[in-house]
Amino acid sequence: MADQSNANLATLLTTSAAKFPERIAIRLDDAAVPYAALEAGSQRVAGMLKSMGVQPGDRVGIMLPNTPHFPLAYYGALRLGAIVVPMNPLLSKREVAFYLENSGAKLLLAWHGFAESAQGGAEQVEGAEVLLIEPEDIAKRVGAAEPIVEVAHKDGDDTAVVLYTSGTTGHPKGAELTHHSIGSNVAACLPLYKPTENDVLFGGLPFFHVFGQTCTLNVAVAAGAEVTLLPRFDPTTALEIIQRDKVTVFMGVPTMHGAVLHHPKRGDYDTSSVRLFVSGGSALPVEVLRGVEKDFGAPILEGYGLSETSPVASFSRMELEKKAGSIGVAIDGVQLRVVDDAGEEVATGEVGELQVKGPNVMKGYWKNPEATKAAISADGWFSTGDMAKKDEDDFYFIVDRKKDLIIRGGYNVYPREVEEVLYEHPAVAEAAVIGIKHEELGEEVAAAVSLKSGAQVTADELRDFVKEQVAAYKYPRHVWIVDELPKGPTGKILKREIDAPAA
Repeated sequence: MADQSNANLATLLTTSAAKFPERIAIRLDDAAVPYAALEAGSQRVAGMLKSMGVQPGDRVGIMLPNTPHFPLAYYGALRLGAIVVPMNPLLSKREVAFYLENSGAKLLLAWHGFAESAQGGAEQVEGAEVLLIEPEDIAKRVGAAEPIVEVAHKDGDDTAVVLYTSGTTGHPKGAELTHHSIGSNVAACLPLYKPTENDVLFGGLPFFHVFGQTCTLNVAVAAGAEVTLLPRFDPTTALEIIQRDKVTVFMGVPTMHGAVLHHPKRGDYDTSSVRLFVSGGSALPVEVLRGVEKDFGAPILEGYGLSETSPVASFSRMELEKKAGSIGVAIDGVQLRVVDDAGEEVATGEVGELQVKGPNVMKGYWKNPEATKAAISADGWFSTGDMAKKDEDDFYFIVDRKKDLIIRGGYNVYPREVEEVLYEHPAVAEAAVIGIKHEELGEEVAAAVSLKSGAQVTADELRDFVKEQVAAYKYPRHVWIVDELPKGPTGKILKREIDAPAA
């Protein structure tokens, strides 16, 4: 950011637009938006929002897919000094109503294709207004707005984004991410995958999610790089985009990397432009990591983080030894530690809960002081809910989600360990290990598996394959094969939505 006295994230765009006005910032198929046009458009969006009564500090909902309209709305709202509330376009009416009411958003910018849920949700909230984004109509409306050239002054601790986390129970909680927490995360990511104005980043991670928003959109804008968008991930289209736009950095969650790796016609596409793969969102199976690096001839860096940490807390490094299965080391300025149930650090190699401390940690949960106090200690340590261990080189390894731990007859079974074995089977594309109720043991280990295209294997064969490689209490007694595993908007496998067949 050029003006260090103004921490507003919108200065990422103003700085790059001044340096690289003619370079492409955002591309969607044949539509290409240069930095100068993105900057000018965000000025007019800010003017439009002001004319609609939005003031600094007001919340603005953005319920848009990955089209050029998202960054225009995002930087326009931030420029005005408003707080962005990103929302998944696939939310139901009820969910939209909760987001608007809880955040107190005055206005929701929603894609016209999702008008029913957007308007239906807003109708349930007094004072909430919806502006439907239809490309031609909104272009006229934005074009007629008086541009706001100045970027509203923001201190680092001012809230920039209220990002709702997808809780497994109850309502989502709104993580308050500040201009500094996101800005510090962007600054820490830049030296990791070293984007420049000559890079083209794959924009398949949804911008309404913190991974895509920080690590793709904001990092690319800070570097003056190009982002080529894919509103809905599809591996065939992704490979077409890599070839067409000469993508240099492929950003994705593990299921995206696995999908392009296992694509039956991958060899028909020219992917030689890709210099780096970046993975996050959930644990990257070791076999996918090895397969990507071998078949694409490019390294893959794996990071770890959460919505509450803006999101990145750790990353593997190009200059350090690659340790399979590791989430790398803490990023610059961030501390990590592994603790037991009493909050005491455990010895190297022992498993405990991972905690994070640093400028990337959220301010707290919006209007939820109880949840904030439970998550962040008085001295600033955020409890992630992930079970982890570290080695003698301070490399961290996620063992599993604390809540995903399976306790079978008093023995702890970490699903990821079993999943890693399943991924080693040549027929397996994706695997999810879960615990199912058992009268005597408490829980039994079970696995849902999807297969690679054209592959054939039986559930019994998979069970026996794992049985040979893990302790007797760990292998899944129940295995079933599915066409596809349930996934969230980022492509992360949703274990809570897996329905186990009757044992």
